[in-house]
Amino acid sequence: RDSRDKCRNWLVDGKDPRLQLNLTMEESLKPVTVQEAIEYWIREYAEDNRANVERHKAELRKHIYPYIGKMALSDCETRYWLGCFDRMKKKTPVAAGYVFQMCKQALKFCRVRRYAVSLALEDLSIPDVGKKQAKRDRVLSDKEAGDLWSAIIDGTRFMPYYTNLLKVAMVFGCRTQEIRLSEWNEWDMGAWVWTVPKAHSKGGEKIIRPVPEAMRPFIQELHEENKSTGLFLGELKGSEAVSQWGRTLYKRFDHAEPWTLHDLRRTLATHLNNMGIAPHVVEQLLGH
Repeated sequence: RDSRDKCRNWLVDGKDPRLQLNLTMEESLKPVTVQEAIEYWIREYAEDNRANVERHKAELRKHIYPYIGKMALSDCETRYWLGCFDRMKKKTPVAAGYVFQMCKQALKFCRVRRYAVSLALEDLSIPDVGKKQAKRDRVLSDKEAGDLWSAIIDGTRFMPYYTNLLKVAMVFGCRTQEIRLSEWNEWDMGAWVWTVPKAHSKGGEKIIRPVPEAMRPFIQELHEENKSTGLFLGELKGSEAVSQWGRTLYKRFDHAEPWTLHDLRRTLATHLNNMGIAPHVVEQLLGH
């Protein structure tokens, strides 16, 4: 009788009961696993909208897939997810919160698109599984920024890769991933415009920045050196390697308070605001 009612409802909706029964049988025999659900989100959404998708994949391979990846999503209760996050929380609570947010978004994406349904993470928030990243407000002083710029101009304090990355980061206020992933086809040396494509921007939107006149000889020189590679910096280093290098940079200058590469963006924004530059112009340069 239950089957009869299902078939009648399918008919009312204009669906073929025989086809629907087959689909239901296939779903019950081979349910969607946790890994399949997350990989569906990566394939259909993250690869086109997330700049750090490779980092996402690595974290999932390390912290989620080995433990619950093969479980049917419908059988993976909240407690199993919490087991993964609790393991991460002991060593990297901020990363645990980050991976949780990613998984929660993936499950919602699958649910909205009717690929697979799970509400296991719906009632949880970041404090339940880890920590939110602390909001930073570090701004380099004039002296600290001057120390860094002097080292860049000197050109011998760091490897050429990092010297060039720092110079572009300080002038443009860009995210490190935007310059780290930058290719020469983004740079129009006729109109002197740098266009960051959607794939390289954190917000998934194209960013257009003018190239200051004082930077143009440097860009041309770098182009001659690296054009054969297709990459602006001549090689591609991983995000973790660059971030790790930047975390200890302040020690080389004996600066008392730590700062990171990301703080260069805030420093530029603060000083531009203090100079009276319109806020919407500053926000556009930052790519917000």
